Formats: sequence, structure tokens, C-alpha cells
Amino acid sequence: MTKLLQLALVASGLVVGCTTIAAGKKEAAYEPNKNQNPQRRTNVTKLYNDYCAKCHGENGEGGGGGTQSLLVAEKFDQKYDRAFFDATRNGLPGTGMESMGETLSDQEVWGLVVHIRELQGKALRWGLGQPKKTGEVFNSKLHNYKVETVVDQNQGLKVPWSLDWLPDGRMLVTNRPGGINIFRAGQKVGEIMGLPQVLELGQGGQLEVAVHPQYASNGWIYISYSEPKADGSRAAMTKVVRGKLSWNGENAQWGSQQTIYQVAQEHYNGSSVHYGCKIAFDGKGHVFISQGERGGGNIAQEIDKPNGKVYRVNEDGSIPKDNPFVGKGVVAEKVWTYGHRNPQGLTVGLDGRVWDTEHGPRGGDELNECTKGDNFGWSKVAFSINYNDSPDWVPWNAPGEKYKMPIFRWIPSIGASGLDVVKGAAFPNWKGDLVAGGLSGNSVDRIRTKDGKFVEREGLLVGMGRVRDIATGPDGAVYVALNQPDKIIRIVPAK
Repeated sequence: MTKLLQLALVASGLVVGCTTIAAGKKEAAYEPNKNQNPQRRTNVTKLYNDYCAKCHGENGEGGGGGTQSLLVAEKFDQKYDRAFFDATRNGLPGTGMESMGETLSDQEVWGLVVHIRELQGKALRWGLGQPKKTGEVFNSKLHNYKVETVVDQNQGLKVPWSLDWLPDGRMLVTNRPGGINIFRAGQKVGEIMGLPQVLELGQGGQLEVAVHPQYASNGWIYISYSEPKADGSRAAMTKVVRGKLSWNGENAQWGSQQTIYQVAQEHYNGSSVHYGCKIAFDGKGHVFISQGERGGGNIAQEIDKPNGKVYRVNEDGSIPKDNPFVGKGVVAEKVWTYGHRNPQGLTVGLDGRVWDTEHGPRGGDELNECTKGDNFGWSKVAFSINYNDSPDWVPWNAPGEKYKMPIFRWIPSIGASGLDVVKGAAFPNWKGDLVAGGLSGNSVDRIRTKDGKFVEREGLLVGMGRVRDIATGPDGAVYVALNQPDKIIRIVPAK
């Protein structure tokens, strides 16, 4: 019996020889293999082709020596990650399944699992990416729905990054190169003038717009952007401010600006990646802000550095007295959670739980519940491999480590971006569920949780464009900001 066939049987919970590994069984604590050489650079695809493809095919389709296909939906479930890893590393005595851990590091074994997941994801993409359609109607598990274009490509959108609404129904949309456009009934009717200067540098630019939930009474709008360093160099850092609008017809002037989140100039850098930066209100006087690690890797582990954090401040930018690191320094006292890579989804659920979605490098995008003081482990643990196809991580705590694990991980990566909670009357059977977007995945997923635990994931859309932002609108529809093409669409109930 070949190695990966036994692996597949293990992952299915079937008996192999005298050994059974069943999904749902409580996992043993992860113990690192002492036969490690993490400095060795290995190409994971070559590893798979050398060790596995002769029997299971380059694409995991099976066939050699009667091997079964790995490309089935049941085996793709994240609950089998550890079973795949353990069977590959430890082998199964008496079955011919040898221990690859005798010659491969844990990082390389996990890299093989990621590679298999990528093969599965490629093969299953359309089947898992969205429900079947009847004409223009998507027939999903709990609701049938359609997709409508709200703002088309000829309406002034240029890499739309974020959207939100004023109480009168006008929609605000940021363009990453700079500027906020105002839309009414799908047509651009105005702009916000006098916004602070932004530096469009790689992934940076005009980022989030978030209308305060009590805007009708206080008039505050919050925005995030990449602010250029004061010395005029090509360096920037994420900044969050709030301001108020004064109107001249359909155009508005930005004013009354107050700084909510800003770091010292010494932390500004010329990296073009991982700015974050999303904004979410908890309804209790606090605002949460996500900050990417700006390509800084392990700096996300340092609470006195701004990179790779989710911050919690009062709505005026002051520091809540019950934050976890109050008194630990200027940066640390604002920190709510740390060890993040690039959180580009952030929302507060109907039950008050704070959720983020964030990018892994290749594989291992995450959905995390951010509770007080959590450390999510970047870049010490990850479900990912490197973009260059080399493995550096395993996704579990070694003895003595207490990194918090995601409740859901995407492998392959979807380029997690945009996150909101379903509310309103349009989709009552989805109420309280999360809707998560993906840039590289061109995807929208519905995710159900209960008491902070993952329940199910359902793909709603795939292949319509790079999903930059998701927001539940005043009408209860799920609005999606797309890049390539630059447009706004929405998911509405099918009549």
C-alpha cells in the first residue's frame, strides 16, 4: 500500500492495518520532531513529486497501483489537518506506511500537507466556491439569492477599498489612490474634499471609511490611510483619524479632524505591504483598529512595536483603563491582541465577539476571535508555507507555547479581505453569520460560529473579481467591493 493512499485512508477515518484515526477525536499535544533542520531550504512541490506523485499523480488524482483520488470534498475539511500530518510524519507500523519524519523535518511534512491541500483546492474550487445556480438564482443551503450590480465600472471607482453608508442611504466608497466618492442609487453624485494627504505605496493609500453608528447625533466619520513620513521620504505608516462633514450640495468638506491612532515617526518605513487597516465599533464606546506588520515578521511579537496588532481605544482615541497592557508603554497600552500578519477583515459580531481575518503567506489565511491579550503567533506558528514554495512553520503550539489558534483557516489562501456580520431582515436564516471576502480567491464565504467555535463554511460567490471589502447594507443586503473589475455588487434575496 502506498504512502499517500494510507494517508488518505487515515484522513477519512478508515482503518489502516491496526490503526484508526478518526475525525473529531481529541488531538494529542503536538511534540516537535527532534530530527529538525529548519535552515535547509526545500522546494515543497519537488518533495511531493519525489515522494508521492509516482503513486498519487502530480495533481493528487490517484491511479498508480490502485490509489484513490485525494481530490474529494470530504478529505478537504480542516478537521483532517492533523491526521494527514501525523500519518505522514509518524507512519503506520505494519501497513508499509513508513515514517517520513525520519528524514524530513516537521516543517517539510507540514509543507506536504499544504501542497496536497492546494491540489484539492484547485480541483474543488468551483464545487465548493458557490452553490449551484438555477438561471440567475443561487440555490444555497439556507437562502436563495441573486447578485446585482450597484455601482458599475464607469462611475469613478479606482481600486475601491471600503464602503459605508450615511443615515440617508448615500454610500461612501474609498479609492485606494486617494479620495472618497459619494453615491446615491448607484450613481456618483459627489466627493469628500479636504481629506488628509495619503501615500499610495503598494498596498497603501486611502483605506477604510467607517461611519459612526450614532452619526445622526454626533456626525463622526472615521478613516484610515497610509500617511507619508514627515521628512518627505517614500515611507509611510497607517493612521486613523475622525472628522465631520460640511455640505455644499452633494459634495462635502472634511473638517474637525481628530487623531485616533498614530505612531511615532521612527516606526514609519518604506515597505509597500501589510498596512491593515480596518475599523470596527463595539457599541460600548470603543473602536478596534487592525494594523498589519508591514513586512516586519517577528516584530509582531513585540508589544512595544506597532506592527501586527489589533488595537482597542476609546472612540476619541484615549486608552481604556481595562486594556491588557496598560502601563507597558506608549504602543503597548493600546494593544488588544498581537502576533498578527495582515488583518484586512475586522468586525464585531451580534454577540459582541471581535473577529478578524488575516493573510497567511501561502495557505493559512485565518479567521480569529480576538479576545483580550491574545497572541496569534505570527511569525512563530502558521498554517502556511512561503511564497517561494519552501516550508518554515507548523501550525501548532510546541511545549511551553500558548499561541492562540484560528477557529478556521483557508488553504489554499484566499487573500482574506473584508469581513462583516449579517444583520437586518433580508437574510433571516443567515443572521449573525460572518461573511468573509478573498482577494486572490475572488471569493465570498459565509461562516457560522457558535459560542466562539466554528460550525460551518459555505461558499457564496467565486470568480466575480478580487473581493476587497464586504459590508451589510441598510437594506440587509450583502455589499461587495470588487477590484478587477472595479465595481460594487450586492447579494440580495431571490424573490
